[in-house]
Amino acid sequence: MPINYARRLTGHTRSAKSNRHLGFALAFVAGATNAGGFLAVQQYTSHMTGIVSAVADNLALGAFALVGAGFGALLSFLLGAACTAVMVNYARRRQRDSEYALPLLVEALLLLAFGMLGARLAGIEGLFIPATVMLLCFIMGLQNALMSEISHAEIRTTHVTGIVTDLGIELGKFVYWNRGGARARPLVAADPDRLKLLSALLGSFFGGALVGAFGFKLVGYLATVPLALVLCAFALVPTIDDVRGGLRRRAGKRRS
Repeated sequence: MPINYARRLTGHTRSAKSNRHLGFALAFVAGATNAGGFLAVQQYTSHMTGIVSAVADNLALGAFALVGAGFGALLSFLLGAACTAVMVNYARRRQRDSEYALPLLVEALLLLAFGMLGARLAGIEGLFIPATVMLLCFIMGLQNALMSEISHAEIRTTHVTGIVTDLGIELGKFVYWNRGGARARPLVAADPDRLKLLSALLGSFFGGALVGAFGFKLVGYLATVPLALVLCAFALVPTIDDVRGGLRRRAGKRRS
């Protein structure tokens, strides 16, 4: 059932399978947003390594306007992650089913607004690009913190460096020749499940990047609308469950 699947995907009760499926979906969304965002503003917004390095470079070159823009992007990513922490912990302390769905709903609404209004706002010179970069960085921080919180930092979805590093480690273990066989200690062995997980995350991000790039090339900012609708579909079921639960509790208090 699609409703039950959405409930398992973003609800309070977690499983390794639901974490993986949500991770693949969010890696796809991150790849699409990052690639489409680059075509819109000529800057990637999911990894802070390049942004921090660019701030240092521009500071050395005396390009202080770009330094300010870099700090704005970094701060936006930081605030996005902090926003996720606030929403998750607020809902968790109140035992809400939507503790993980709320950040996704916010992300969906921001992507929807960007997709619907991006073309109109693009004509505002001097403001559109910095504002867009900050918005996309906020979204990426929001999403990255959410998946890190859900999976206890096992799954990351918005940048590929960590995924490729972990994949390389597992591949190194896979090809390692254990001289002496099982008697040798410690025995070096790859984790096949982790290899599959990392490969699928990398493939999901790449697939999303392709879709995002071609989508923006063909229809412009509206390419983010389907992504927003998918995230809404994921997040709505636990959110509606909470609303219904709240209404039942209020009705019970009135009757008592």
